[in-house]
Amino acid sequence: MVVVGAGPAGASAAHAAAVAGRRVLLLEKAELPRYKTCGGGIIGPTRDALPPGVELPLRDRVHAVTFSLDGRFARTRRSRRMLFGLVNRPEFDQALVAAAQKAGAELRTGASVSRVEQHGPAVPDRRTVAVVLSGGETILARAVVGADGSASRIGAHVGVKLDQVDLGLEAEIPVPATVAQDWAGRVLIDWGPLPGSYGWVFPKGDTLTVGVIAARGEGAATKRYLEDFIARLGLAGFEPAVSSGHLTRCRADDSPLSRGRVLVCGDAAGLLEPWTREGISYALRSGRLAGQWAARIAEAGDAVDARRQALNYAFAVTSGLGAEMGVGRRLHQVFSQRPKLLHATLTGFRPAWSTFAQITRGTTTLAGIVRTHPLARRALGALDRRG
Repeated sequence: MVVVGAGPAGASAAHAAAVAGRRVLLLEKAELPRYKTCGGGIIGPTRDALPPGVELPLRDRVHAVTFSLDGRFARTRRSRRMLFGLVNRPEFDQALVAAAQKAGAELRTGASVSRVEQHGPAVPDRRTVAVVLSGGETILARAVVGADGSASRIGAHVGVKLDQVDLGLEAEIPVPATVAQDWAGRVLIDWGPLPGSYGWVFPKGDTLTVGVIAARGEGAATKRYLEDFIARLGLAGFEPAVSSGHLTRCRADDSPLSRGRVLVCGDAAGLLEPWTREGISYALRSGRLAGQWAARIAEAGDAVDARRQALNYAFAVTSGLGAEMGVGRRLHQVFSQRPKLLHATLTGFRPAWSTFAQITRGTTTLAGIVRTHPLARRALGALDRRG
């Protein structure tokens, strides 16, 4: 089978399929390691979804969060236990790819996929998918997993439909040791001036990852937010080592996750948390599921059996990750309309901070909170109505 894209979703899928006994070719268009626009926050669900044996290349361990409302009303909450870790994506992704290779997957970099075909002269039978590279080479596989990012060609083939698109802008800013020490172990989350926007500062040793995210279509205002944010933090005098931008895309509820013998996962499927736009844990979890079910599709003797396995994959994703996305979507709507209320709740209501800490550590989820706590369910319903 073939996995397209060697990010967290693709590496996780390749690892799972290789462990299941399949021959796996992992295709990546870039040369590794490569930079990705990403805060690099590793929360509990991400840690729990790592392939066995993967050591996290943590650059910092977060025990405190400062919340602010467009630069005002800052308040810091602290925890004795680690809330989450911070990584540089090139190092993190490389560790995941190495785990997939150790499990038996073959990696091929510099391989850009132009399209996949499930019918036509390039396909010898209905149990085969043709993966066509940009140079014209065709690779035949019994199953394909698309993990090629938010602008996925495989997602286009499957027909992925998107419900929410946001623009993230980020700068990697090297800072002196004295500045780095001020930020060690602490992150900043700033609820921004645009509806649904926020900014962050993530410390990683001698570098601060500073970014903002807001709805697509507000590009100029989002850029101004980042510039003002950096200036307000006193970091405007430091030259960024990297400045980048990236679109995040959330799937619609009825978006498909498969077509024939082709599955999609991670950003390619539009799987990420709509409120925070956290995607690494979704990539790892959906990638593992995609690899497991793609291995079964590869063994399917006919289209009916392949379809059954694809539907099982879709059910596994939507019943778990889909439920979490549903709660996140509602919180994003409330946050977009009432950021002051969210800020006041997190900074002034201790149970809300405790819940935030539990979610980041992975001891519960947004969906779990709403499902098991009647008060949370009623509160979210009341916020829905007031919104």
